[in-house]
Amino acid sequence: MAVKFVMRITFLLLLAVAFGFAEGAPPMAKPNCPDRCGNVSIPYPFGIGSDCFMHQSFEIVCNGSGAAAIAFLPSIRMEVLKIRITDPSNTDESFSEAGLIRVMMPIISSNCINKSSVAGSGGVVDISGTSFFFSPNRDKFVSVGCNKKATMAVLSMVIASCKTDCNNQKLRGKCSGFDCCQTTIPSYGIQLLNVTWESTTNNMHTCKHAFLAETWWLESNETDPSNDVQYLEYVPVMLEWTIPTAIINLNGTEARRRNIYLDHTPFGTTSYCLSGYEGNPYLNMGCQDINECEDQKYATCQVISNSECENTEGSYSCKMREKQKSPLKTAIIVICTSFGVLFLLLFIWWLYKVIRKRNKIKLKHKFFKRNGGLLLQQQLSSNENNVQKAKLFNSKELKNATDCFNENRILGKGGQGTVYKGMLINGRIVAIKKCNTVDEGNLEQFINEIIILSQINHRNVVKLLGCCLETEVPLLVYEFISNGTLFQYLHEENEDFPLLTWDMRLRIATEIAGALSYLHSAASLPIYHRDIKSSNILIDDKYRAKVADFGTSRSVAIDQTHVTTLVYGTFGYLDPEYFQTSQFTDKSDVYSFGVVLIELLTGEKPVSSTRSAESRNLSTYFVHSLKENCLFDILDTQVRKVCNKDEVIAIANLAKRCLHLNGKKRPTMLEIMMELEGVQKVSHVQPNFDELEYVRNEEMGPQNDVSISASSCLELRSTSLSDALPLLSFKSV
Repeated sequence: MAVKFVMRITFLLLLAVAFGFAEGAPPMAKPNCPDRCGNVSIPYPFGIGSDCFMHQSFEIVCNGSGAAAIAFLPSIRMEVLKIRITDPSNTDESFSEAGLIRVMMPIISSNCINKSSVAGSGGVVDISGTSFFFSPNRDKFVSVGCNKKATMAVLSMVIASCKTDCNNQKLRGKCSGFDCCQTTIPSYGIQLLNVTWESTTNNMHTCKHAFLAETWWLESNETDPSNDVQYLEYVPVMLEWTIPTAIINLNGTEARRRNIYLDHTPFGTTSYCLSGYEGNPYLNMGCQDINECEDQKYATCQVISNSECENTEGSYSCKMREKQKSPLKTAIIVICTSFGVLFLLLFIWWLYKVIRKRNKIKLKHKFFKRNGGLLLQQQLSSNENNVQKAKLFNSKELKNATDCFNENRILGKGGQGTVYKGMLINGRIVAIKKCNTVDEGNLEQFINEIIILSQINHRNVVKLLGCCLETEVPLLVYEFISNGTLFQYLHEENEDFPLLTWDMRLRIATEIAGALSYLHSAASLPIYHRDIKSSNILIDDKYRAKVADFGTSRSVAIDQTHVTTLVYGTFGYLDPEYFQTSQFTDKSDVYSFGVVLIELLTGEKPVSSTRSAESRNLSTYFVHSLKENCLFDILDTQVRKVCNKDEVIAIANLAKRCLHLNGKKRPTMLEIMMELEGVQKVSHVQPNFDELEYVRNEEMGPQNDVSISASSCLELRSTSLSDALPLLSFKSV
């Protein structure tokens, strides 16, 4: 320990000798008070802790620690993103004046299934009684929802309003009136966002949103409120702030003496440093002279021949250089100083490398222990588990395999982590998943799932080859599947993803069902996937389906019927029963599989803003189409080419049964697999009539299940599917 202490002291002394103790920037926080919370700088009059802020409105609460900490402003109950008090000469375009703060303000919603009725209190965002108010020059009022007029009012006086018209296709664009509208706030000093809606059609109960948002954020290329708002709860908003004039104890004479400019407004007072000075005008030693000679953007002396810069109070001047004397002496001093500095730098660099190497080794051991490495080693050495195929990779091997996790190697990103393409030392191509986080409270369950997944050996399940636990977050190594995802084949128009024929879709559905049936009933312990969707179904070079992404999967005891967890899943695939009870069963996977079946039939996305508000959810749209006998109007082009419509009807009825709101009435994955195999078997023995044109307007039968006229497709098939498959059940759900 003594050696380690001496080395650290020596390192600091060498740094001081080599570089000197540079003058720091003028302080922005009150002395002995924290000046940052995460990535947010906290300048006075704001502050963290007692006696660190000027007024109760400016108290900051820092939740968390390190770079992940979040700054919170209790006086307005909002998260803080940035605070600015400097003068108007700054170059930050999003903060161009003094007295600004960027916060996250809640979105006000109504009649939205996946959100509370109102994010604010009672449909209102109220910051009255504080020193903050909405910025009319930097914020806009936005409303999202078809055929709605949204109004922002204060004391029964309309401040701003806009309306949407989803019947006018000419208004399509980025929040230009079609499903989304925006307008400016004409008044200063507004502290109340009170929203009311009026429907311009008879549809009064559709989902609608209204909020204030920063203009800079709205105009960024990454933002489209009409599409993004359904996934957001908060948006960035710019507030202006002032100091209550009553607590400003600084007169004009004293302000000028301290190089401060006071700006008095009807709402309070703001201050900033005069030109040529920098710092915090609210501190006693706030505004200090800028040394323009050290900043080339101020000094122009270098362009004047034979002149040098001389700093003055609040400015600078250029004076002519004196002729250099004793050039030989100067050269000797420069050379000796250079060699001395070079020697010190080399020694410091060597010392730094030694310390860094030791710290890396300690950090790897820390991560390995924290990520459950000791528990996994214990399981690997135990004779009770046949886990010889699970391999522990080292971080250096996977770092080299992914070229230091190069962005060009990214295959995809999801809620659980980022997947990279890599090549191991033996030349094998693999997919390496870098998890986002690890729950230290469930390490034992995480390690057990790694062991269980490493034993899964099914041709339609992506194989887990091993893991690495000596990094900050775990790295999982899977076999590499080369042909993209099912989602890309169904929903992306690209020559790299050819169209899937009906036979290919039927086979892929059968393979997915077989994999899930294996996980539910044939694995050593039943496994619930919990995130079945087309983007988690990979397609290999032979167009076979591979179920992937087990980041949220859970293993259960053989006698266990469900797991109780926080609701997690992808909107559009989420089981409504699981959403209501938080109890995930094998039938929840069945529901998600039913949505994938509908995608294979219709080629539509699970959630689409191009459909009407009532039909944006694909499962609702599909079931409604069945009730209206419109199945063959919504089928994908490749499916409509199929002449034997009995097959399509069988799959449609199966999908309908999978989507039953009562999970107990859904079929098991084993039953689904058997039905699909039966349909596929009969399909293979029938003639191929893909080239025949499908007659679109077929009459639908009156039964509860999907049916079709017996004379359809010119009765080219001699054998009816219902006759050939006695094990198929086409009963109503």
